[in-house]
Amino acid sequence: MIRRGLLTAGVVAAGCAAANAQEQLVPYEVVDHAIPKSLTGKPGDPVNGRALVVKRDNTCLLCHSGPFPEQRFQGNLSPDLRGTGTRWTEGELRLRMVDATRLNAATIMPPFYRTEGLTRVARNLRGKPILSASEIEDVVAYLMTLKE
Repeated sequence: MIRRGLLTAGVVAAGCAAANAQEQLVPYEVVDHAIPKSLTGKPGDPVNGRALVVKRDNTCLLCHSGPFPEQRFQGNLSPDLRGTGTRWTEGELRLRMVDATRLNAATIMPPFYRTEGLTRVARNLRGKPILSASEIEDVVAYLMTLKE
């Protein structure tokens, strides 16, 4: 099954991950519960991806836990991130990051790269994704390194 989604232009706002310039968001295809192609056309940087995951502004560790000894308080509402790279493909992780509601409408995971159809969004954050395309790719690259 192929679904197409087109995301609108936006920037990452203050209080979210740091993308300094406005970015034209890219179209993507959902194929069999995954976004198989990179949003940027190139692999992400796993070192930057780890930094994004542990950064409190990005909220990952409010719900997830994982191999992050420097973070004292980690979440327990969502799956532990250990072994993520074994459980899912890059494309499956990319879809979960872009918009997990495509897999589970009742998920508590926010759509990190969707701007349409959201409710209760602060006025200054409307129309802006939480993460940029390159940040999504960086997080996916890092999560793929978590094999155990």
